[in-house]
Amino acid sequence: MRALLLTGTGGTELLAVAEVPDASPVAGEVLVRVAAASVNYADILIRQGRYPLPPELPAVLGMEVAGDVVAADTGSGFSAGDRVMALTLPGRGFAELVAVPAATTFPLPAGMSYAEGSAFLLAFLTAFIPLTVQLRLGAGDTLLVHAAGGGVGTATVQLGRQLGARVLATAGTEEKLAVARELGAAVTVDYSREDWADRIREETAGAGVDAIVDPVGGEVFRQSLSLLRPLGAIAAIGFSAGTWEPIDPALLVGRNVAVHGFYLGRLARLRPDAVADAVASLVALWEAGEIRPYVGAEFSLDDAPAAHALVEERRHIGKVVVLP
Repeated sequence: MRALLLTGTGGTELLAVAEVPDASPVAGEVLVRVAAASVNYADILIRQGRYPLPPELPAVLGMEVAGDVVAADTGSGFSAGDRVMALTLPGRGFAELVAVPAATTFPLPAGMSYAEGSAFLLAFLTAFIPLTVQLRLGAGDTLLVHAAGGGVGTATVQLGRQLGARVLATAGTEEKLAVARELGAAVTVDYSREDWADRIREETAGAGVDAIVDPVGGEVFRQSLSLLRPLGAIAAIGFSAGTWEPIDPALLVGRNVAVHGFYLGRLARLRPDAVADAVASLVALWEAGEIRPYVGAEFSLDDAPAAHALVEERRHIGKVVVLP
């Protein structure tokens, strides 16, 4: 089968389409013919050599797919021909075939395209579980969403609006901020400006925010802690702009705030029930027309290095999808 193979860490020149052995499922797995696979920033971090738990190279990346079941274990709940979406953590999705655990494979909702299906699970789970379980966002709360033009950001803005929060969104270009407003953000701020945190304080009359979802890390995360009002909390879900500095617990105690971390890969392994429950809730919201995955660009498998470059350079909006 054809697959996008990463042969070493570095630039996009280390990605190449190659013939590799066909995927072969083991007990408890479902064999899927891939119709679409989305690019996540974790794929970029793996290629750059910055991911905490990298696969052994050479490797096929791609953490989520949508397609058709080719074969499945009896008792898996799936049959050949079923349309599905699946988490392929930590990779193997950028290929014509992939074997995925039945526990992280879900029916593709009626009316959802393969491209949308491949862009749905990781982004919306990474938004929904922190918002509802860790941050406990409720109606009337104020939510700050960083990198609101990206895949997780566009999902978080929609879910924050659906949960009844006032959503403040940051991004680095006016085009991305316009998308955030379209999806429900009440206030948007360009966080490439040095005074972005002061803008957030002005928009909240100095009170700060109840909850923050941050896939950026680095200096943005550090400044965000000062924006939390008492009993507020931040969910650290990524570090696209740099790793996190150590946090003195005295800061959290003194400000009556909390920091949560979220890593879907470990949760899917150890608490598949929590992930499955969240997927059921998200599919219901999709079917009710409350949320939708935002697919900003599509590439062929041969052009997948360009898809990587688009995400790496932060020129993308929403999710970037590869069509094998």
